[in-house]
Amino acid sequence: MKTGVLGSHLAINDVSKRFGDVRVLEKLNLNIKSGEFIAIVGRSGCGKSTLLRLVAGLDEPTEGTLLLDKKEITGIDPDTRVLFQDARLLPWKKVLENVRIGVRDGNKERALEALRMVGLEDKANEWPGVLSGGQRQRVALARALAGNPRLLLLDEPLGALDALTRIDMQDLIEKLWQKQRFSAILVTHDVSEAVALADRVVLMKDGAIALDVAITLPRPRERDSGFAYFEKLILDRVMERDTSLEQEAQLKVSYSI
Repeated sequence: MKTGVLGSHLAINDVSKRFGDVRVLEKLNLNIKSGEFIAIVGRSGCGKSTLLRLVAGLDEPTEGTLLLDKKEITGIDPDTRVLFQDARLLPWKKVLENVRIGVRDGNKERALEALRMVGLEDKANEWPGVLSGGQRQRVALARALAGNPRLLLLDEPLGALDALTRIDMQDLIEKLWQKQRFSAILVTHDVSEAVALADRVVLMKDGAIALDVAITLPRPRERDSGFAYFEKLILDRVMERDTSLEQEAQLKVSYSI
C-alpha cells in the first residue's frame, strides 16, 4: 500500500439542511485543508452526524454547496471512506475477505497489507464472530484504509469500546493518519478524544459552529497541563458554563499554554 496519500481539501459553503420544518444545519461554513484532522463535538442533535452524511455524499443539502477538491459533492466519492461506530463486517465472510471489499480491484495482497497496518495479519482467516470489539473495529479500519482514501470520515467509531482499547485505537488512528496523510473528520462526544487526535476541534450547537479552536500541542499528545487547558476550554463551551474571556486567559496562563 502506498504511503504519502494526498488528503482532500473540503469546503463547506453556507450549507443548510432541513427535514420538513425541522432545521438541522443552518448556513454552516467550514474549510478543511488537505491532510488536516478535524474533530467535531457537540451535544446530541446538534447536527454532527447529519453534516458527516452530507460530506460522505449519503444525503444532499437543502441549501449551499460542499466542494471536495473544488468539485461539488453529488454522491459517494470513491476516495472517501467512512468508519462507523458499528464495524459492519459481513459475518459470512472471513476477515481477509471483509477487508478486500475495501480494495478497488479486490487485490488480496493489498488487503493483507492493510491488515498488517492494524496489527491483525494473523487474523486474516478468522470469522468476524470470534474477534473482540476492538479487533472488529481494527478490521473495519483496515477495510477503509485498503482503498487509500483521501478523506476518512469517522462517526463515533470508538464509542462502544472499553477505555484501554479506545486509547489503543486512538493511537493507531493517529499513527496511520500520520503515515498516509489523508484528511480526516472525526465526530465524537468525547472531548478528550477530540483533543488527543485533532488539529482543530469544532464545536457545533443548534446546527451552526459555536467554536473552532486549533489544538497547538505537539504529537504524540501527552495528557499534561496543556491538554487539560484545551479539554476544559472546549468542555466549558459544550456544557455552556459561564467562563469569561478573562477567566479563559487566566486558565491559559496557569496551564502555561
